[in-house]
Amino acid sequence: MKIAVIGAGALGGTFATLLARAGHEVTVTARGLALAVIRAEGISLTGGFGRARQHPLALERLVETPDLALICTKAQDAAAAIAENAAVLDGAAVIVVQNGLDGVNTARSLLPHSECFGALSIIAANYSAPGRVTITTAAPTYLGRGDGAADAATNAWRDVLAGAVPTVGIDNFVGAQWTKLVVNMLNALPAITGLSVQEVVDDAGLRRVMTSSMRETVRVGMRRGVRFGSLQGLGDRQLRAFSRLPLALGQVLPLRMRRRMGDVPNLGSTLQSLKRGQITEIDFLNGAVVREAGLAGVRAPVNALLTALVHEVETRGVPLAPVDVLERFAALAR
Repeated sequence: MKIAVIGAGALGGTFATLLARAGHEVTVTARGLALAVIRAEGISLTGGFGRARQHPLALERLVETPDLALICTKAQDAAAAIAENAAVLDGAAVIVVQNGLDGVNTARSLLPHSECFGALSIIAANYSAPGRVTITTAAPTYLGRGDGAADAATNAWRDVLAGAVPTVGIDNFVGAQWTKLVVNMLNALPAITGLSVQEVVDDAGLRRVMTSSMRETVRVGMRRGVRFGSLQGLGDRQLRAFSRLPLALGQVLPLRMRRRMGDVPNLGSTLQSLKRGQITEIDFLNGAVVREAGLAGVRAPVNALLTALVHEVETRGVPLAPVDVLERFAALAR
């Protein structure tokens, strides 16, 4: 099958390599040094899915319509990347592999003749250099669309992906996006402090802030009438119960996530963007919670401050000390 992967970063490189290893004809889009490296050396994958090196066709933009396209850019880059390739993408099946809440709707608006699906990947992957990806946590990818049951088309594309990478078709994909948004609250504090996710969770003060951001996200979702989808052992019942727990008891959630990661440092996608000198997708993660809170007529002060601090680090170019971060949140509580 002809499969295009738009964006050859951590997840794009992972999917491209595993799909090519499974025998598909894969094309990736990339730019600059990444394009040159992939053309010369291919993409090298190590870690949780084993060692693999594949040589997909690498282009700046697509030149023919694939059977399937995976949009693997950061959320803030998705609209431009889709629009740039729309002439050949429109009409192909499209799977948006992305954080945040808006990716599938963005694809659908730009590609009116395409069937558009969403994928939530729990894979933790470090993009160590152009064309080099290390999988620190090998985990499933969840595929779906809309808020109903997984349909026949979803399950057919699930089977295609599952031949290369563990993939599950899920009901209530929109609700699962919100569940993944709660999980993505792991990202902001590593980006702000320069610490790994594990180091952040191991710090009692930072763990309390992370728990607060997760609880705030769930409460905003509830105000928006969300029925949270099932993902990685989390679902509507569990998250609603979590939202009612005292902060001290709620810390069991990030601690449970930390245990699943193991000890290989997980930098999180937002910190990886900063290390590469790129703008982060924080406005589509914690910033999305703030926007949704506004639509619900409530505030989301923890996520608003986390969003602001990530932007501060983007501007400064250096992380903040944990003690300084905690002082900012102490001032917020006063």
